[in-house]
Amino acid sequence: MMTVMTETTLKEGMEPQWDAAYRRRAEAVADHGGWVGLQLLIPLDAPNKRVVLGTWETRADWEAWHDTDVFRETRDEMDAAEDAHGRQERWYEVVTHESS
Repeated sequence: MMTVMTETTLKEGMEPQWDAAYRRRAEAVADHGGWVGLQLLIPLDAPNKRVVLGTWETRADWEAWHDTDVFRETRDEMDAAEDAHGRQERWYEVVTHESS
């Protein structure tokens, strides 16, 4: 299992647009093969930042998700709301996974 952490900074005032596109994406991912879990984090000291933690069976599953219509459609909306500095991505191998 793999977890990808993606951090992005949003343009001032664009948070609602980005969040709405993210919600549409999060609703659609549950039907995609290889998806394990998803979290959206907003740092308490930086309300214009978003950190997405996505856990997948394999990185190939994650890459296939990027080829779906809903991902591409929401990507355009999210890109328009993001600061010019873009996003940072970091991959982790999941060593343990606990859920309730």
